[in-house]
Amino acid sequence: MVGELAPREVERILYENVIARIGCHAFGRTYVVPITYAYDGTYVYAHSADGMKLHMMRENPHVCFEVDVMDDLANWHSVIAWGTFEEIRNLAERELALEQLIGRIAPLLKETPPGKSMHPHEGMETAVLYRIALESKTGRFERRL
Repeated sequence: MVGELAPREVERILYENVIARIGCHAFGRTYVVPITYAYDGTYVYAHSADGMKLHMMRENPHVCFEVDVMDDLANWHSVIAWGTFEEIRNLAERELALEQLIGRIAPLLKETPPGKSMHPHEGMETAVLYRIALESKTGRFERRL
């Protein structure tokens, strides 16, 4: 059975997951890349080093955001949302974004090997923090028993 997810199921999938893909288009090219994220009901928060994804989203802030939950090839859920990229430069908003990301992702990190640091803030001083305001969302599923 293939069907459409109810809005509450779409929201549940966005809240419960941390891995997604962003599709962006600029300079005559389309680029799809995986990210880790946190969702607060309005925004997807993420971070990145400077690179192709950020250059493209700065040029064209309209993006597609996609999350899959795959039990197997015949049992899955998929959410697709469209939204607008916004780089977070304001210090208070950066702190909020970091709080969202660290609170959601840090508990999922593996144990740190001896001599290595896995502090959630490590590397964030130079990271570009951004958010995507999700403007429309849809979801599909397939279930076979």
